[in-house]
Amino acid sequence: MTGGAAREAWRLEVSLERDGGEVERRTFVALLFRPGGQSVFSGAEEAVLLKAAAEAGVPVPTVVCSGAEALGRPFYVMDYVGGETIGRRLVRDEKFATARESLPAQMAEALAAIHRVSVDGDTLPFLPRPPGGKPVALAAIQNLEEIYRAVSMDPHPAFEIAIRWLLRRVPETTDIALVHGDFRLGNLMIDQVDGLCAVLDWELAHVGDPVQDLGWACVRSWRFGRDELTCGGVGRREDLVAGYEKASGRAVDMEALRFWEVFGNLYWGVITLMQVRPLIDKTYRTVELAGIGRRAAETEWELLNLIEGKAY
Repeated sequence: MTGGAAREAWRLEVSLERDGGEVERRTFVALLFRPGGQSVFSGAEEAVLLKAAAEAGVPVPTVVCSGAEALGRPFYVMDYVGGETIGRRLVRDEKFATARESLPAQMAEALAAIHRVSVDGDTLPFLPRPPGGKPVALAAIQNLEEIYRAVSMDPHPAFEIAIRWLLRRVPETTDIALVHGDFRLGNLMIDQVDGLCAVLDWELAHVGDPVQDLGWACVRSWRFGRDELTCGGVGRREDLVAGYEKASGRAVDMEALRFWEVFGNLYWGVITLMQVRPLIDKTYRTVELAGIGRRAAETEWELLNLIEGKAY
């Protein structure tokens, strides 16, 4: 199965023979971490994170086992969850029309559950955490600016403007929580009837400002062409916020949400620069990398609209 740059995903069809000869057939997914692949967590740590999320009420696949020795590299195995993850199908295909009606509320409830996961004390000690002594959002934008300076080869005035805009509007939140880090269509398993059935791809999870997850879910690139529907191509920002406030008991500052949506667009723009570098450096040539590099212009356009208030 497709599994990303840091891991391989294998679908396992298993026949379990019980006493008396009865055979039970089960389907699992094994995630194997690639040698040299960049990953913040080990397989065992990510399995612990999914178990903690499940205990908090987050819809996630059930983890069966994890380890390293058995397969020669870090891995974990989880139950197979059926459904669709491809964003352009989810926002357009008629068969997902019923699911789309319930998705904004379900996304809000899932985020509320994620942000309930305890990160205090020794709970989930492997999670990246913000440095002490400065606002969480300031640390995030300073780290992103450092990455941008390292990977950028050409002038990007819109990115420069966005960085300055963000630095002048850092939200002074003291509310920190588990942040999924990549909560959006494409990383959610969706059923045609029941809607959201599993939150996937936890490798960017960290401790931070919970509003970051809401802002990322509203980034234009994750609307898959349904730009008028500002919550993931299936609803409105206001729907997501209202559902989240009801499910979490947290009030969402709309200016903080705007900050994190601008941050999310800039973050994705910097990623496009990172991913096209192997093509520019002639170390790895694919049409996919060329296409991703071109999308930097989309984020620049959206950043200017957000900053000028035209996208809100």
